[in-house]
Amino acid sequence: MPEIIKLDFTDLGFAVALMIITIGLSAWERLGLEIKLLVATGRTILQLMVLGYVLDFIFALDNAVAVLVILAVILTMGAIITRNRISQKIPLVFPLVWGSMFISTILAIFYTNYLIIQPQRWFEPRYVIPLAGMVIGGAMNAAAVAGERLVKMIDSSQLEIETHLSLGATPQQAVAQYRKDAIRAGILPVINQMTLVGLVTLPSFFTGQLLGGVKADEAASYQIVILFMIAFANLVTTILVTRGLSRQFFNSNAQLIR
Repeated sequence: MPEIIKLDFTDLGFAVALMIITIGLSAWERLGLEIKLLVATGRTILQLMVLGYVLDFIFALDNAVAVLVILAVILTMGAIITRNRISQKIPLVFPLVWGSMFISTILAIFYTNYLIIQPQRWFEPRYVIPLAGMVIGGAMNAAAVAGERLVKMIDSSQLEIETHLSLGATPQQAVAQYRKDAIRAGILPVINQMTLVGLVTLPSFFTGQLLGGVKADEAASYQIVILFMIAFANLVTTILVTRGLSRQFFNSNAQLIR
């Protein structure tokens, strides 16, 4: 099996030149995206280079504690970003998002590790870190979309919700349809991805495996597992996040407080 072609600093320099051309095209079309593209380019280089060195160090340690620490950092950063997208004004959003993503990721990784991949050690870094990272990333996006949608719908439907409450509905009954719509919005992107994968798009993990010299059928098998993990984790996360969020809009007397 051929080894992956290694890229040196010259090759990365040509890659940076591609982004310079992109910035130039933005300036030529007067899109006003030059600064954002420049910042995004710098952050991409910095973040991925740091991540590469950190993961090399963790792989060399080959230690369960190190694996758990890096996953906790990824999870916490994802929860902070998701909290900021949903709302910084609603209390307890961060622990709610963190806990929901933690539960969904643990369930997905536990199921996959013990029933499908079955590595010799449960904390095998080369499996646990990439898989958990992709699951957390998917859950983060799903939670942000669902949570943001739910907050906006409740804020814009206060009269309707109060009408339901006055007619005897419980708080959860009054917002049930909004929760369903928010969950659907959060899970729809991964459903679309699963529908189009292999026909219109080549997933990044699948492409990376091919570049690494893995046989196409083996790469496809892992991609199937990953997409199913993400779909499961996204649904669990959005269910937990929307349920927890909806409860924060009501007081102990079942009254709408926003």
